[in-house]
Formats: sequence, structure tokens, C-alpha cells
Amino acid sequence: MGLFFDVLSAINNPNQQGSVTQLESITNSIQQLIVSRGIQPSQVQNVMSVLGNALRPVLKQQQSALGSNQFQNLIGQVAGSGMGASSLQLLTPQLQQQIVQTVSQRTGLSPNVIQAALPALTSGVLALLNMGSTKPGTLGSNPLLNSFLDSDRDGNTDMGDVLKFANRFLNPHAT
Repeated sequence: MGLFFDVLSAINNPNQQGSVTQLESITNSIQQLIVSRGIQPSQVQNVMSVLGNALRPVLKQQQSALGSNQFQNLIGQVAGSGMGASSLQLLTPQLQQQIVQTVSQRTGLSPNVIQAALPALTSGVLALLNMGSTKPGTLGSNPLLNSFLDSDRDGNTDMGDVLKFANRFLNPHAT
């Protein structure tokens, strides 16, 4: 639940880009995608958990290669381009296939379903992480992205949990 608290901090910090509207847009886009691809709502949390865990080492490697500032700018550019294929520019075709296979094996979903959903799901993760970036004209790093990348695998940065808590936060009276 730690990463979700970082999301809430980004929403409450006037120097960061996060907003409730942005969180709602990201979660709605993911939910619409899930429904359109025939993925069961009960599988969404697991899909997002596996995807987040698969993306973390890739993003860490790119941060090391580019440096923090340039990497954060790249995440902002990709996240700002919408829910689509541009998010895959961060991933080699081989890595995309590896992620598809991993998600498929751990969730039981068809690789074709995962392959079709991967661009939008990856965009959703990046958009969520970009909520912690600073507003233009404000100095500082993105604590939300840093928290995700610096995970010690204690479960506090699970993307599935973030999506679950975001839905609870946005729909407190839903069952």
C-alpha cells in the first residue's frame, strides 16, 4: 500500500502533477481496456502486479543508462502521449515478448490478449508513475517513480495493489 500513499501524496502536493482527475482517467482507461479485451475483473490486480514487477528492472536499467533527470523526462514524454504504443518504445521487442509470456504464465491469460493489451497497460503504469513528477517551473525529482524503482520487494510497490486501492479511493461506496 506504500506506493498508493505516494500516489495520494502526489495528488496532495501542489508542486507535483498528480490529481484525482488524472488518477480517475488512468484507472478508467485500464478498466475499459480490461473489459474490451475480455479480461476478468478478478484478474486485473494480478496482471498489473506481474506487469509492474516485469517493468521495474527495465526502468531501473534505463534510469542508470540515461541518468535520473533525462529518464524522468522520458517517462513524462511517454506518459503524456496517451494510452498506446508509444509506451513500448521503452521496451525491446524481445523484452515485450518476455513480459507477455511472464504475464500469461502467471495469470493464465492468452499471450494474444496480453500482447494486445500491453501498450495500454504499460502506458497506464507510466502515467501513474508520472503523477509524481514536478509541475513545470518546479525543481525536484519524482518521488513516486523513485519509490517504485527503489523497491525492496516488500510488496509496498505492487501495481496491482495501487490499482485496487485507487478504485476503492475513487469509488468508496462500490462493493
